[in-house]
Amino acid sequence: MMKPSLQLRIGQQLTMTPQLQQAIRLLQLPALELQAQIREALESNVMLEAEDEQEELSLEDLGASPAGEAEESGEGGGEEPTVEIGEDWPEPTAVQSDAPWSGGDDDRMLDLADESGQTLTDHLLWQLELAHLEPDQLMIGRAIVDALNDDGYLTESLEEIAATLRPEVEARPEDIESVLHCVQQLDPVGVGARSLAECVLLQLAQLDPATTGLALAREIAGRHLDLVAGQEYAVLRRQLHCSAEELDDAIALVRACHPRPGSALQQTRTEYVVPDVFVRRTPTGWVVELNPASVPRIRLNQAYAGMVTRAEDHAVLRAQVQEARWLLRSLEIRNETLLKVARSIVQRQSAFFEHGEESMEPMVLKDVADAIGMHESTISRVTTGKYMHTPRGLLEFRFFFSSSVPGDGGAEVSSTAIRAKIRKLVAAEDPAEPLSDSRIADLLAQDGAQVARRTVAKYREAMGIASSADRRRLPVR
Repeated sequence: MMKPSLQLRIGQQLTMTPQLQQAIRLLQLPALELQAQIREALESNVMLEAEDEQEELSLEDLGASPAGEAEESGEGGGEEPTVEIGEDWPEPTAVQSDAPWSGGDDDRMLDLADESGQTLTDHLLWQLELAHLEPDQLMIGRAIVDALNDDGYLTESLEEIAATLRPEVEARPEDIESVLHCVQQLDPVGVGARSLAECVLLQLAQLDPATTGLALAREIAGRHLDLVAGQEYAVLRRQLHCSAEELDDAIALVRACHPRPGSALQQTRTEYVVPDVFVRRTPTGWVVELNPASVPRIRLNQAYAGMVTRAEDHAVLRAQVQEARWLLRSLEIRNETLLKVARSIVQRQSAFFEHGEESMEPMVLKDVADAIGMHESTISRVTTGKYMHTPRGLLEFRFFFSSSVPGDGGAEVSSTAIRAKIRKLVAAEDPAEPLSDSRIADLLAQDGAQVARRTVAKYREAMGIASSADRRRLPVR
């Protein structure tokens, strides 16, 4: 029979106090979210006040930059050196843009997003309203526009569109086809196509019939786009029975067409990031300092706090004083931790700042955690969504962390450095004789990095670089 009993046990248990929970929450917030949190605290807690009466800072004042955009070095006010370096500062290396759909470095296309804030759907519906369509036709046109994807292609069949219109409109597939032809005449040219071939043909139809090579370009668009993508020009010449000059003219017309017409009117919102720290060079070395504008400066309102007594009716105000003090202390902890982590990163990655990505050192969270005496989970929180403004661009803290691969003499090489070297090798290769993955692995081994062919292939594919067979550029003639 079970009998109740009392037992005394001694043990340790970590309790998440409200102060600790708040400190952890603030630590992982990006700068813009932290500012919103502080503004909310200022509005709800009368014991907090801003240290100055200036108006809210603009994004430019905060040092904000569009996400992913490289920036010039910012100037700060601190003078504490952290890493000694040489005197010469190299220019940042250029980053190659991706190749277009038709394949060819000389024919790159740039998707110019509309900055008016108007979506593709809005743009097309506005044009439909001006097309003097019958009410039923207008409803069909709206259903067609709703069925377009962001690139402007029709993704639903005519029967599926007819089904969405019932019971308001009973439309036959041929009725929908007729309205679709009207939609295909709208801007941007090529919208409403059901395939890449139809998209190109719609754009070619806008050209003057007397355009040199137009008839051949239409035949290529209708039947041979796969050969153009594979740059199999000799096969094209044989199948089309044309000269090299005629094929040149026709392919130039095909490549001038936009494969994704709807992307020119995609509503793209620019996302801004505020750098948490500035990294700059001084005559004595690197300086890492906090961005003073990234966190609004607040303080305890001493006048109000001094009026609070132990009286029972001041219980709410006393609680607000305590909350204000917790918040201020949590912000101090956040700033101190952020600065420690940033300085450790810059110290370990000084070769990157000197020479670029090819000199990146392998580094994991544990390396920084051991260096500054903190737990890896803390480093993970600090490095998520935090940015540093450097002479090499606006970089997220996590950019500096990478796995390692074996190198010569037992040394390790950063996977980021391997990727940079692969990009460099591919950029410098002979287009007629592109480097195979095995050859790239051999060249990397000569440079001191032992990388397997399958690893090269994995990194190459992750960077969006085509295989050597796809990169081969055969001349038209």
